[in-house]
Amino acid sequence: PGIGHNLQEHSVVLVRGGRVKDLPGVRYHIVRGTLDAVGVKDRKQGRSKYGVKKPK
Repeated sequence: PGIGHNLQEHSVVLVRGGRVKDLPGVRYHIVRGTLDAVGVKDRKQGRSKYGVKKPK
């Protein structure tokens, strides 16, 4: 699951809470569009959760 990412070994990310049901022990999500985590490209709906600006 997921929409790809640009993260590398020493990337700095902003973390929020939120469980992932199918991954035991994972209780965090990365905030897209902040620090080193870029937003999702070509996202049209549900943009605020993925750090995407309103398309022109």
